[in-house]
Amino acid sequence: MPTKATIENFIKAVEKEPHDRVIAQFYAEDASIQENQNTPRVGRENLIKNEEGMLSKALSVHSKCVRPYFQIENRVVIRWRFQFEWKDNAMTEIEELAYQEWQGDKIKREQFFYDPKQFVPKNKTAS
Repeated sequence: MPTKATIENFIKAVEKEPHDRVIAQFYAEDASIQENQNTPRVGRENLIKNEEGMLSKALSVHSKCVRPYFQIENRVVIRWRFQFEWKDNAMTEIEELAYQEWQGDKIKREQFFYDPKQFVPKNKTAS
């Protein structure tokens, strides 16, 4: 079960660090991430490569935890807001819930719940 300090450190890392580094630090070797009801991606190295691919398309990613987060034993739910600025001059803003199952101080399973319509990019110059 993660301590409150571990969860706080995880949140701070997501808000400040590239997400591939956060995965390397906080996810178990055999961790899985699932987007809505899609097939989970499995294995920390696979998760890192997937995140690196996404990050390579972005100029910047801004992440913010919308508090409070919720914890019951080894299960944690965090509400996130993300703003992606893409290299093609588009912007995407999404909000999601992350449902996590921790094993000690590492995330074993994570499932994201979000509306896929949020991923339709907006042109930054049109705003």
